[in-house]
Amino acid sequence: METSTAPTQPVPLHPGLPFLGNTLAFLRNPLGTLDTLQRNHDRLVHLRIGGRHQYLVLQPEDAKHILQENHRNYGRSPAFDILKIFLGNGLLTSDGDFWRRQRRLAQPAFHRQKLAALTQTMISETADWIDELSGHNLKEPVNVSQAFMDVTMRIVCKTLFGSDTNGKLDGLSNALDTLNYLANNRMLSPLRFPYSWPTPNNQRSKRARMQVDSFIFGLIDERRKALDERDDLLGMLLSAEDEETGERMSNQQLRDESVTIFSAGHETTAVSMAWTIHLLTKHPDVLARLKAESQSVLGDARTPPPEAFRALTYTMQVVQESLRLYPPAWIMSRRAHQNDHVGPYTIPAGDTALVCPYLLHRDPANWPNPDRFDPERFAPGGLKDRLHSYAYLPFGGGPRLCIGNQFALMEMQILLALFVRRFTPKAAGNQRIVPKPLITLRPNQAIRAVLE
Repeated sequence: METSTAPTQPVPLHPGLPFLGNTLAFLRNPLGTLDTLQRNHDRLVHLRIGGRHQYLVLQPEDAKHILQENHRNYGRSPAFDILKIFLGNGLLTSDGDFWRRQRRLAQPAFHRQKLAALTQTMISETADWIDELSGHNLKEPVNVSQAFMDVTMRIVCKTLFGSDTNGKLDGLSNALDTLNYLANNRMLSPLRFPYSWPTPNNQRSKRARMQVDSFIFGLIDERRKALDERDDLLGMLLSAEDEETGERMSNQQLRDESVTIFSAGHETTAVSMAWTIHLLTKHPDVLARLKAESQSVLGDARTPPPEAFRALTYTMQVVQESLRLYPPAWIMSRRAHQNDHVGPYTIPAGDTALVCPYLLHRDPANWPNPDRFDPERFAPGGLKDRLHSYAYLPFGGGPRLCIGNQFALMEMQILLALFVRRFTPKAAGNQRIVPKPLITLRPNQAIRAVLE
């Protein structure tokens, strides 16, 4: 941790309203406000939001300083207390020594060789979904946002829980959707009643959490009694041992990590896929090249072998460029434990540093024509390879880099390749799709497309 007392310059303060500071601007138009901040400031800008002092980082090297080089000086911000209500104390929301222990325990389940065993499940579930989608009335526009929610739920359930969950998934999915919706509302609301108060939303949240807990604790109990090891993610977490102590996860820890994996693997991947299809409907040249690669590399096999997907280089470029424009984790917040110096400035102890992938990904100093969809940026030896490593961070960075990043990339590549091999998506009417920054960066409405 940095504790130097060297004199520093005051961080430029972005003007706001008396008492309210910048709160209303962020409530009304968070992305527009961020764009303004990027145009008017160079490195760091001091904001007052919700009665708290926050410092927005605008340069990749400073993002790296906070997320990696001096990460021990930063813990989870108060915003994560809201997520804990429904995710529990999993990898996304935990901190300190507990987080480090959980990360050590969970990491082996996400090693490449372990994920390779799950690839066939992803391919089979996607192929089944494609066949079902083909049976619909494709003369009418398809809600691709919901369609990808459906298939990613199937994939994460099979890869996380195995086949034990047949016929039980709708209740779990609905309960988690309810918790996600209520967490978004609470995050955006300037008036938050204590969780212990019996408000209608608090009561809904508690009922949904009880439903999630009943399902997952019951599943964990069944698996412990079965005493057989399985290759799904829950099986790997059940058998994981701390290298230093030999301890395994408790039932509560297993529950919290399972809910975290389910939520992240389901919702964020589906949202990213819907954004990708939206972009393809506006760029037929990219779509044509993508289809040609998929058909050439994968051939006619209903479920191509996992190794075939590794050759889909342009498909991965499309995925990466979509994640640049619409990163699901669009902003990250960290609370400073001690004063930290960022160049000539100080982030005071107790205040919050903000790292915004949405802004870093659209900085014209690094990304020419930043709003243009151009997968060639990610071609081997292309622009991305010449930029600072923290100019692009759709999965965060440093020790807290998303543990499921390779899982998500692999899933998106499979989904996209098999989808465009069968379908040509076309824009449905005159939908005005714009980003809606909630916990994740969602579209403002369901994305629909005509599938030929």
